Amino acid sequence: MKKSAFKLTIHMVASLDGFIAKKDNSVSWFETVDYYEQGVTLTEQDMAEFLKTIDCYIMGSRTYEHALKLSKSYGWVYGDVPVIVLTHRNLPVDRPNVELYAGDLNNLVNERLKPNYNNVWMAGGATLAKDLISLKLADEIRVSIMPIILGEGKLFFDAIGQEQTLHLKGATAYKNGIVDLHYEIIK
Repeated sequence: MKKSAFKLTIHMVASLDGFIAKKDNSVSWFETVDYYEQGVTLTEQDMAEFLKTIDCYIMGSRTYEHALKLSKSYGWVYGDVPVIVLTHRNLPVDRPNVELYAGDLNNLVNERLKPNYNNVWMAGGATLAKDLISLKLADEIRVSIMPIILGEGKLFFDAIGQEQTLHLKGATAYKNGIVDLHYEIIK
C-alpha cells in the first residue's frame, strides 16, 4: 500500500474572541445549547469515521494534563491512536499509546512523524501551535469557533511574531452553532 502525503494539522477549539481556555483552564464553555437552523448535522458516525483518519496526535504538556483530568469524567478521547506529549517534565503515563517527548521539534516531525504517519493532529497547546507555525512544520489549521465570547483567558495565537498567509479550504456551520474553519498554511 502506497503511503499518502504527510499532513500535520493544528486543531483548536476557540471562542469567537480567540480564547482556547478560561483563566482557570476550564472548558465548560465547550458545551453549547445554541441552534443554527441552516447548519449541518454532525452525527456520531460521521465523527467516528473522521477520527479514524487521524493516525497520531501531538500535544503540549498542559493539554495532556487537562485531557487526563477530563478522561476521569468523559473517558480518554484519543482511543488507541498514538499520542506524543511534548514536555520536559516527568508526567504520568498510564496508556501504552502515550509517549513523552523532550527533543527537537524539527526532528520529531521530520524523522519520527513523517516516515510513520500520514495524518497527524496537534490537539492542543498555544505554545506548540506557535512553534509549529514558526518552524514551518504545520500544513493546516482547523479552528472550531464556539458561539461564545469569553472576554479573557488563554489566547490561541498570542504574539506569534510573524505574518502567515493562509488559504481557506473550507468552512462548515453546524446545527449547534459551531463554525469550523479549515485553512491550508501557505509555505
